[in-house]
Amino acid sequence: MSKADYMLSILWMLQQRKRTAAELAEELELSVRSVYRYIDALCASGVPVIADAGPGGGYSLPEHFSSAPLFFDAGERRALVQASSFARGSGYPYEQALDGAIAKLKRYSNAEQLSHMERHESGLETLHSPAAPLAQLLEELEICTADRLMLEMDYRKGNGSPPSSRSIDPYGLVLWKGQWYLTGFCHKRQEIRSFRVDRITGLRRTGEAFLRPASFSAREFLLQSLLPGYNDPAKLTAVVITAAEGVLNDLCSHWLFGHTLEQRSADTAKFLLDEATLYSYAPYFLLPYGKALTILEPTALKQKLAAVTADLAAYYSA
Repeated sequence: MSKADYMLSILWMLQQRKRTAAELAEELELSVRSVYRYIDALCASGVPVIADAGPGGGYSLPEHFSSAPLFFDAGERRALVQASSFARGSGYPYEQALDGAIAKLKRYSNAEQLSHMERHESGLETLHSPAAPLAQLLEELEICTADRLMLEMDYRKGNGSPPSSRSIDPYGLVLWKGQWYLTGFCHKRQEIRSFRVDRITGLRRTGEAFLRPASFSAREFLLQSLLPGYNDPAKLTAVVITAAEGVLNDLCSHWLFGHTLEQRSADTAKFLLDEATLYSYAPYFLLPYGKALTILEPTALKQKLAAVTADLAAYYSA
C-alpha cells in the first residue's frame, strides 16, 4: 500500500476505537516505527490524533472528528480561506454555509496551521461593487438550475415597462462586472436568453422538469451575446495598437480587449473585434488614452476616433 493508503487505514481504525501503536502495527503488518511515522504525518495534515501514555493508553480521535476535513495541505487551506473572500460580497447565496466550512477548517487545524491560514486570509481582500440583496433569488435559481426544475418568472425590462411573466428553463448563473445573469431557455421567445437577476420580481416552480443541453456553458453564451462573432474569426476585424507596456497592460485588463486579444508583444497588441463593437464602443473607450497609444489599424477606427474627438471639441467650443 502507498503512504496515503496506510494513513487512511490508520485513520479509519482510530475512528473505530483507541488503539496502541503495537496493535496498529500488527493489523497493518508494519513496524511500530512506521506507525509512528504515519501518525506524525496525520498530525501534520491537521488530524487531531490524541496520544495517551501509560497503561490503557494509545492513540484515539476526538468524538467530533467524523465531520472534520481531512488531508488539506498548507496550499489547499490557504486557497480555501482566500477563495471565500472572493465569494463574500458578490451576492453568493451560500455565505452562511461557506462561513461554517471555513470555521470547521480552522477548528480542526493546529495552532501553526491556524496562524498560517489567518496570515494569508488577512493578506488578500476584495472590493465588490454595491449590489442589491439577491441571496434568496440566487439560491432558488441555483437549486433549480442544479435540479433541472422549470420556473415561472416575473421579469421587468430596463425600459420601465411593467413586469411580464414567462416560463424559463434555468441553465446557469454568471457573475459579470458585479451583476448576476441567469441564462436559460425562454418558452415565451422560444430561444435561449440571458436575464439580469436584479430585474426578476418573482419566481415560482412549475413542478415540471427540463433537460439541459449537453456541454452548454452559460458563461460562453453570455460572452457570445456581448461579443458577437466571438467564435467566428471571419466576422472580426483586426485592431492593432501600439503603446508603452504599462498602457497595453491596462488596456488588456479591460473585459472587452482582454477577451479579444489575439497577439501581444511588449509594445504592440492585436485584437479581433466585431464591427458593431469596433465603431460603437471601442472609440469611446480608447478616447481617454489620448496620445498614450497609437492605432495602427484599421484606418476606419482612426477616422471614427477623429470624428468623435471633433464632435466633442465642437460641443464644448459652442
